[in-house]
Amino acid sequence: MTEILNTSPRLSPLWLGVAGFGLAAVVSLASGWGLSQAIEAASERAVRLKLVAAGHDWASVATDGLTVTLMGTAQTEAQRFAVVNLVGQIVDPSRIDSQIAVTPPEVIQAPRFSVEILRGDTGVQLIGLLPEGTDKDTLTEAARALPGQPMDMLETAAYAAPEGWDAAFAFGTQALTLLPRSKISVSAEGVSVIAIAESEVEKRQFEAALLRAAPPGLKVTTDISAPRPVLTPFTLRFVLDARGARFDACSADTEAAKARILTAAGLETACTVGMGVPSPSWAEATAAAITAVKAMGGGTVTFSDADITLEAGETVTQAAFDTALGDLRANLPPVFSLTARMPVKAVADAVPLIFTATLEAKSHKVDLRGPLADERMTSAVGAAAKAHFGGAKVHVATVLDGSVPEGWTARVFAGLDALAVLDSGMLMVKADSVEVTGVSGLKTASDRISQLLSRKLGQGQSFKVDVDYDKALDPMAGLPTPAECLERVDAVMAKRKIAFDPGSAEIAAESAAMMDALAQALKNCGPVKMEIGGHTDAQGSAEGNQALSKARAQAVLVALQGRLVDVSGMQAVGYGEGVPVADNGSEAGRLANRRIEFRLMDGSATQTLAGLAAAAPQYEVDAKGNPLAPQKPVPRPQRRPQE
Repeated sequence: MTEILNTSPRLSPLWLGVAGFGLAAVVSLASGWGLSQAIEAASERAVRLKLVAAGHDWASVATDGLTVTLMGTAQTEAQRFAVVNLVGQIVDPSRIDSQIAVTPPEVIQAPRFSVEILRGDTGVQLIGLLPEGTDKDTLTEAARALPGQPMDMLETAAYAAPEGWDAAFAFGTQALTLLPRSKISVSAEGVSVIAIAESEVEKRQFEAALLRAAPPGLKVTTDISAPRPVLTPFTLRFVLDARGARFDACSADTEAAKARILTAAGLETACTVGMGVPSPSWAEATAAAITAVKAMGGGTVTFSDADITLEAGETVTQAAFDTALGDLRANLPPVFSLTARMPVKAVADAVPLIFTATLEAKSHKVDLRGPLADERMTSAVGAAAKAHFGGAKVHVATVLDGSVPEGWTARVFAGLDALAVLDSGMLMVKADSVEVTGVSGLKTASDRISQLLSRKLGQGQSFKVDVDYDKALDPMAGLPTPAECLERVDAVMAKRKIAFDPGSAEIAAESAAMMDALAQALKNCGPVKMEIGGHTDAQGSAEGNQALSKARAQAVLVALQGRLVDVSGMQAVGYGEGVPVADNGSEAGRLANRRIEFRLMDGSATQTLAGLAAAAPQYEVDAKGNPLAPQKPVPRPQRRPQE
């Protein structure tokens, strides 16, 4: 039997104790680390849930042992404190490490200063915020000086006025006094004016006045409309006599009605299109009445709203009068009322009653002569004349005559109102008619007088108007039309071209005098609707040429604005190389193609750029760059940077 011997060394009790102690230490450390991790995770989870529940999801949490670190950016210091305080309810505040940043407070910006000035028939409203030091009193005093009670809703803030504010505010104050029905918006960036004029003439007067008042460098935009006038009464007066056919007054409700009326009269003249027509059948009725006057061979027809007065001429026979009158009655729409009469023959040896008022041309003195009923009527007529023409310019040399017919003084009053429309002339009041003759610088003077006499004399009353227009007396005659403005510009552009720095939209220094000449040509033109077109040659890329041409056109517009030209109706357009006027294959041709062109915008459809390019022929040019006869298209030159 074999004996097995145990040769393993034996551990002493000392080593066994050391090993047991080490094992216990390891177990203890592992348990402590695990417990620490559990505490960290629990703390982080509890804090995060609390923050999310309170709406502070912008804050983040990190734990390191027992330390809770808070991170993020608070909008305010109060928000940061609220987060720290909230977390302190969960963990001991001494364990919190707050690394939350706070958004720095922004510098408080000055508010935008602006004023809205609203002027209407009932008064002025002032609304807005003013910077400190603004001359508010001048504006409020100007508003109080106008009819109606002003409403002041202006506030002032303790900030300095921004650059440009004082000039804009002063101009807005001045514009208030110029425009009866308007909205004026004032800011440091500029002034915007929206207004309503009674007529095209008044519109041009407003635009010219604003142009003169605008200070240098101030951006002013205007939108002045001239709606169809309200005609009261709606008047038409057609006369056929030894001088021929004419209108003393012509009114229509539509362009179609205007065309029909002028066709019936066989005239090409002015006829006001306005509102207030008494019947949609106005054109039908007036055309029928004009036809009746022509059928008689002479006479007058006057429309005052729906009332018609037909008067036969001195040479018209009774038979012709009866025939024309019968046809007119048959053709008139039902709404119209007709009064017709043959001329009254003068009684032999009868002394006519005639009142006259003579308005002198240069002195504008008025001489009143003729019969009036009594002293009271004489005083009333003299006062009316002085109100129209000025007390120092009225000379009363009338006589008393109790035999004047009924309504005599009313005719004199109406005649004086009519005479006040003229620059010079004469009023004659007779027993059966009122006659006004003279000269005026107002193109619509005859219309206005006819409307006035129709309204004040009433239906069936006879009157005559013979007024000549004198352009020299017209205050608007000196203002150019859009076509005349374009002619002026073309005359300047024909002398030389606007030059630009090579490859740039900067106007060359040598063209400063030309820009001054263009500004002078556009003086008093107002907001004429005009296009400034930029064109290049075919060198460079098509896209680059398009951008360069637009920038150059815009530079011209800005240069004109800086020279106080009203550019509110202008627009800058870039055509690039698409509309050549000469051959791009030669230097002279390229020079001709690099140009700025002005044209009026009439609102009609504009061809597309591609269509314009396709339609434009290629030209050869002479040594001076003037185009010769069209030739065959030439190859596109090699591209290089635009000069």
